[in-house]
Amino acid sequence: MRLGVIDVGSNTVHLLIVDAHPGASPVPHHSERSVLRLMRFIDDDGAITDEGQRMLVEAIGGAARTVADIGVDDVMATATSAIREAANGEEVLARITRETGVELQVLSGDDEARLTMLAVRRWFGWSAGEILLFDIGGGSFEIAQGADEYPDAQVSLPLGAGRATINFLRDDPPPRESVSRLRAHARAVFTEARETIFADRPTPTRVVGTSKTIRSLGRLVGGPADPVTGAPAPIHYSGLKEWEPTMRDMPSDVRQYLPGITPERGYQILAGAVLLRTAMKVFDVSTLTVSPWALREGLVLRYIDRLVTDGAADN
Repeated sequence: MRLGVIDVGSNTVHLLIVDAHPGASPVPHHSERSVLRLMRFIDDDGAITDEGQRMLVEAIGGAARTVADIGVDDVMATATSAIREAANGEEVLARITRETGVELQVLSGDDEARLTMLAVRRWFGWSAGEILLFDIGGGSFEIAQGADEYPDAQVSLPLGAGRATINFLRDDPPPRESVSRLRAHARAVFTEARETIFADRPTPTRVVGTSKTIRSLGRLVGGPADPVTGAPAPIHYSGLKEWEPTMRDMPSDVRQYLPGITPERGYQILAGAVLLRTAMKVFDVSTLTVSPWALREGLVLRYIDRLVTDGAADN
């Protein structure tokens, strides 16, 4: 079965097409993305501007045309925090459907955390035990924890790398005081989450990070993936601490030349590093494992699981 996923995030519109069937790992067939940095197109009233809507329509329409050209058995189209939180979100969704024919399912922050945990659990297996998950998006930061395929505790925080850059690190490069303000704000938000939502969870046996931002930081801090297994290098707190001042003093158009940092990530990678290091500090994490699978793979896995469940019910 060939499945398509159109994932509309705060930073990109990403199309993933995979071949999948029950009991097997999804095999990537095609992947493409359009860089939007949608957080730049939110006006003072919290609405997505006309320019932002136009870019969304163009990117989603292009993804839909690719899906039609390749051919899939089914397609899932989802949107996350940028559209979820926009003051004119319903209007934007209606325009996208009207002009592209694509109906987006808006995921809640809890949905994002649950689906990402499903993907991470399938990637690492049951032997990973109690997993603590960090997932940095453009507009939100999801944290989840549990010993099963879906988390026992999860939260979505308005601390995405793009949002934090716009709200705290507008200057390029930013002054130290701005970075300190972001860190203090993040520390307060993460501390409240740990002391309330995650207060009763056991010590995790594995801490995992997902998202393009974390994968980029892993390549920068930890080096290339294992040449034999392909597993990404882990991220050590000490490595993030060493790299942060270097990134802070660089303008974004220079950061993009660092190992693992792509041009579309250069402008927000510093905020991502500050957020991740702060989360690791608050949750007492010294080393984080990077997962290649995240939300999109979680969507595919849930789809296949439902096919199996529905088939069993029919029998």
